[in-house]
Amino acid sequence: MFIGIDWASERHAVCVLDQAGTRVTAFQIPHTADGFTQLISRLRRLGQPAGLPVAIERPDGRLVDRLLEAGHPVVPVTPNAIKAWRDAEVLSGAKTDAGDAMVIAEYLRLRRHRLRALAPFSPQTRALRAVVRSRGDLVEARVAATNQLAATLDAFWPGAVAVFADVESEIALAFLARYPTPASAARLGEQRMAAFCAKHGYSGRRSAAELLGRLRAAPEGLAGTVEVAARRDAVLAFVRVLRALNASIKDLDRSVWPPTSVSTRTPRSSRRCHARVRPTPPRCSPSGATAAQPTTTPTPSPPSPAPPRSPSSPASTPPSTSAGRATSASAPRSRSSPTTPATPRRGRPRSTPVPSPAATTTRTPSGSSPAHGSESSGVAGRTACPTTQPSTTPPAS
Repeated sequence: MFIGIDWASERHAVCVLDQAGTRVTAFQIPHTADGFTQLISRLRRLGQPAGLPVAIERPDGRLVDRLLEAGHPVVPVTPNAIKAWRDAEVLSGAKTDAGDAMVIAEYLRLRRHRLRALAPFSPQTRALRAVVRSRGDLVEARVAATNQLAATLDAFWPGAVAVFADVESEIALAFLARYPTPASAARLGEQRMAAFCAKHGYSGRRSAAELLGRLRAAPEGLAGTVEVAARRDAVLAFVRVLRALNASIKDLDRSVWPPTSVSTRTPRSSRRCHARVRPTPPRCSPSGATAAQPTTTPTPSPPSPAPPRSPSSPASTPPSTSAGRATSASAPRSRSSPTTPATPRRGRPRSTPVPSPAATTTRTPSGSSPAHGSESSGVAGRTACPTTQPSTTPPAS
């Protein structure tokens, strides 16, 4: 079966049709709690609520809530669609509440496959819908009041509309409350305009001289007539209405449902890319043994300024006497060695220092010595491990 309800403010007309389109019953209920209960009980006699869809010309309201709570599929239909359907079906053009309920039920029976039923709303959804719709109504009222205020000012003082961009803004309303007539702004100068803008926190990019020029460039307003007093009262009344509407809209903007949760994500701007510290690779020690690898990742420390080094005299720096490894002064940082040719390296070219006799020591062959031609990497560069020790004895003359 199919049920059509013609909604009204005091009484609702109900019509029930079967699968063939024959009217099963028709009645009216009052818009009261007892009327809603009577509707639910009479529909329950016809069958299960899930198998009795109801079409109505509005998607919300207490009647719709009661039908959804009872388990009826509620299908909202647009009044324009019902009007066009009635004009095509009812040739006489007669319009009654019972006839409209029957047209709605017939529309549901024939076009149910193209209509969508309402889903029960959660409390959060209903609260959000109430706030959004109320705000929309207030915005429409503000637009209407703004147009009426602009029309009133155009009739006797066009310059007041041209001073600021939006006549419903707070700075424009404050200006109209202080200067509601042309006579009240007759002695308004540049200094007073600047003081007024500073007092009310004007954030526009127009100077006081430019704002005053807009006021003077408009057609001259009325002055010295009885109409001006009446217009003044009308302007002040619209100013009070617009201020109240602006405050109400701001209050509804703060009424957000559900409450916005605080995000715990770290902003991208606060993320820091931590430096990756690589362990120091093994280096060739003077004794022929390989330096031990560190077991833990060293903590990065700020680099200390290196002492100036002259490319022409690499041996001028005193060598270090560290027992475990060669220092930067004693061991050359060049990739070249007496036995291994140097490999080109990207970046700024460096001069190849000549190894000093102090840096050359007699190495003892060991099982841990690197193979012939092998290299080990350091932090600042790669140092080749020579397989044969150059002789330090000067050649005989």
